[in-house]
Formats: sequence, C-alpha cells, structure tokens
Amino acid sequence: MTDKAAPQRDNQNLDKQSVPAAVPVRNGSRVDLRAAMNAVSDVVQNRPKPLREFDQIHMKVGDMVLQSEIVADWSEQKSLAFIGDGDAISVCVAYLQAREVLPFGPNRITVFDFDERVVNAVKRFADRERIEHLDARLYNVLDEMPSEAEFDLFYTNPPWGASNGGESVNAFTQRGFEAVGFVGEGMVVVADDDEIEWPKVVLGKVQRYAYAQGFYVSKMQRKIHAYHLDDAPDLKSCNLYFSALPGNEANRKSSSPLIDPVRLENFYGRSKEPRVQYIKERSRPDYGKAPEDEYELIFRE
Repeated sequence: MTDKAAPQRDNQNLDKQSVPAAVPVRNGSRVDLRAAMNAVSDVVQNRPKPLREFDQIHMKVGDMVLQSEIVADWSEQKSLAFIGDGDAISVCVAYLQAREVLPFGPNRITVFDFDERVVNAVKRFADRERIEHLDARLYNVLDEMPSEAEFDLFYTNPPWGASNGGESVNAFTQRGFEAVGFVGEGMVVVADDDEIEWPKVVLGKVQRYAYAQGFYVSKMQRKIHAYHLDDAPDLKSCNLYFSALPGNEANRKSSSPLIDPVRLENFYGRSKEPRVQYIKERSRPDYGKAPEDEYELIFRE
C-alpha cells in the first residue's frame, strides 16, 4: 500500500455527478466539454506510466479536466511552478490554452520533476504543439531549489504522507514556498477523507507547517479528485490553497538540501526512503503505441 492508498469502504453512498456537454466558467462563458476531454486525452496518451514505488498514481481523466480549468483560472496571467507533475496537469493547462478551449491561463509554466520521463514528455509535447510558455527541468526535491523567488504561484500533488505524518507533503510544499519567494500563493493537492484518520492528521500537520512558514489557508476545495487506486478506489483529494501573510518576505530563507533523516523516513510510503536521485529515461518511447514487449504475434500457418 502506498501513501496514496487507504482501506476500501462501502461505495454505495458515493456522490454521483452528471457531466453536461458544456460547463460554465468565469464571466458566465462556457467551455466545450467534448473539446476539453479530447485535449486532455491527447495529454494522457503522451505521458509516461506511473511508478507506484514512487507514489506516482494518476488522477482520473474527468477530474483532470475539471482540475485543469480550476488551475488555469487561478493562475491567469501568472507564472506557475509545478513541483512534480506525474498527472501532467501542467501540460493539460497549457494545451487547453493553446487550443483555445480555455480563454485564460498562466503566462509561464515550469515543471520540476526527478523523473526524466516526465520532463522529456513535457518538453516533447510542448515542442510538438508549439507551446512556448511550457517547459520542464530535471530536479529532485531533496536538493536545494534552483529557481528561488522566480514564480508567482506553485502547484504540487506530492506523496500524501500516510506513513510519515505528512513530512513528504511538507517537503514538496517547502520547495513551492521557495519557488514563490515566500510571498506568492500555492495549491497543494492532498488526501481528503471524512472516515479515515491519516488524511486528517496530514491535513492538520501541513497547515501547521505552512503557518510556521508565514502562509495561511485561503481556500479549500474538498474531495474533488479521484484516482486509479486499486487498493483504495474511493479515496479522494482536495485542493488546499495557501497564501502568504503580509510582510512574509521576512520569512524567506536560502534553499538548502533536505538531509534530516526524520523528514526522509517513509518518504514514498512505508519503508520507502528516497534513495533514488533521478529516474532516467532509457529510450524515447511512443506512449500512443503498445511497447513490443507487451505482446507477441502468432502468425497463421
């Protein structure tokens, strides 16, 4: 069981949502839901498969569409850093802008991820679709943040910290605070459940950590994402928004590596300390086609 997992529950009481052909967005305008779904499908087709040992677990596509609209609206004409992005929400936001499915969004997006497959997938997609304001850099959150105070906003959907009291969430959030120079805003996606204990503990600890860094919770959108979790299909996550307190530039600290063994314990789940610096891409894959080692052809005689 990874940190994005929890015991299964009776799903008879799950909310059922109908999805209209178009959804309202800012100023009463509407977004063509079919065009949005097709665009996100293009992104999903071109992202690497998740590695569960590093708590890479993908958000479901319908929720990705809604999340992309939320992020694009929130980040309108702002620079946005993604501290990790296995879901490829960054690419969805940029692509929906480029296709003019969404008439708003950030003016610059940079993804920081230790998975070279993710970084290269972002770069290739941006190059193919000529999305000039989308880029990615190979980066491990255990290292000092290379782009301090360069962004207006940050977004992260980190390992959720079920086995370490939220320390992994705090680590990714710390890098987000550094990216915005302790004066901007951030959106942290983290587990949210009314029946399971550990998400409540993590939410409390993350909020306490943020307040100690000079940030307060400005908004929370509860239980709005679902995931492809075989062992916890009903577990949801929330958007937790942090904003800097007035004068918080005084809290700004120089970024440094994370070396405290307490913070690193069970970083990616129980007994999963962060021993890997980078995940390297062995060869350039075509995510739109099945790899040859997945199948065998049996010819007619």
